[in-house]
Amino acid sequence: MNTELITAVAIGIGLAASTGFRVFVPMLVAAIAAKTGVLPLNESFHWLSSWTSIAILGTATVVEILAYYIPFVDNLLDTVSTPLAIGAGTLLLTSVLPIDSELMKWVTGAAVGGGSAAVVQSGSALTRLTSTKLTAGMGNPVVATVENVAATGTSILSLVIPFFIVALFLILTIFIFTRLRRMLRKKQETQ
Repeated sequence: MNTELITAVAIGIGLAASTGFRVFVPMLVAAIAAKTGVLPLNESFHWLSSWTSIAILGTATVVEILAYYIPFVDNLLDTVSTPLAIGAGTLLLTSVLPIDSELMKWVTGAAVGGGSAAVVQSGSALTRLTSTKLTAGMGNPVVATVENVAATGTSILSLVIPFFIVALFLILTIFIFTRLRRMLRKKQETQ
């Protein structure tokens, strides 16, 4: 199977799932990563790496993060955020998929990216609803903080883990060849 496709899907799913915690944090991370050349985007998604997109997403991120610290407003935001997270998850996965067919790219983005975002967002909304019922909203800032850290952390890890896997593979390969070479030398010396 194509390594580029596997890496793109892994990065896309990680970013898409992160939108279930916060819609705009993963989009901002992806935009900055694309601007710096870390995240290759499909040609029709280069707009995401523009300074205008970064400014808009940065502003939206700050507003979203702050709004989740307001009890009861955060529950209202979950209602609005669910379809937005699905859309953002779809967009993020679709933007990195190296598939020629536009239809297949969008169908995969919606099913896998949007689906990942929906699952995480549902869990997040249920957690906040439970916190609201049990603590009358007083525990929700703790939930919001955990979600903010999770959204940022998983977004960044989605970009970095493929590089760690490649590095680990190279180290493992070098280690195995070195061990084999030593074993062959020992065997030749004993003969």
